[in-house]
Amino acid sequence: MQGVLTAITRSLSPHMNQCELSFLPRQAIDLELAIQQHRRYEDCLRDLGVRVNSLPAEPELPDAVFVEDPAVVVDEVAVLTRMGAESRRPDSVSLGRALADFRPLRYLREPATLEGGDILRIGRTLFAGVSVRTNREGIRQLAGELEPLGYQVVPIEVSGCMHLKTGCTALDDQTLLANRDWIDTTPLASFRILDVPPAEPWAANILRIGDTIVIPEAFPATADRIREHGWTVRTVDISELMKAEAGLTCMSLLFS
Repeated sequence: MQGVLTAITRSLSPHMNQCELSFLPRQAIDLELAIQQHRRYEDCLRDLGVRVNSLPAEPELPDAVFVEDPAVVVDEVAVLTRMGAESRRPDSVSLGRALADFRPLRYLREPATLEGGDILRIGRTLFAGVSVRTNREGIRQLAGELEPLGYQVVPIEVSGCMHLKTGCTALDDQTLLANRDWIDTTPLASFRILDVPPAEPWAANILRIGDTIVIPEAFPATADRIREHGWTVRTVDISELMKAEAGLTCMSLLFS
């Protein structure tokens, strides 16, 4: 991404304990600690030079903090998705109002389902996870919006985790961090893949800000592996947020 980065974030709902869960058992979330961790996450973005636009909480929407899922933002437009979790579809309304200040808006339509956590953009290519939350019609409609603008949309089968970016994110434009047990890496054959350690299967969701790789404190072995390969690493504690299946990418919508 070029230029100054903007991140849209959103404060936590007081009802976050009612969040959607797909692959983790429900655990009680300490809301005050989760709020503190989210603020430190935003502070980390600011420290790395990102301009943070923090939206107020949506009290009746437990998952609205996960602002990545309701939209896919590229240089020219923002595509408002139709999320696979029906309870999350109202998340798009206020997020769309915020995005309208930055991009023209496009919309996916029924029967499409697609969530931004399933979209991994590298240059002009968007890898799109076929997952429990994103169907092939959603990917087809996204391609219909973006391919005329010069983007390529490539489907990838996802199993064992909620979103593509739960199992694979980019360390740079040539290197991916991945859990190969959860995604079909066949469409990624042109990339170098750094595997997460077997003891840290959830560690593949990292956030790349410039030359810095941000990774949760919960994955020290993965952090060490990334450092050993030459990247600068910064860790943040999102342990309470991870009880809601949070990853680092899903709590901000980043664009130039």
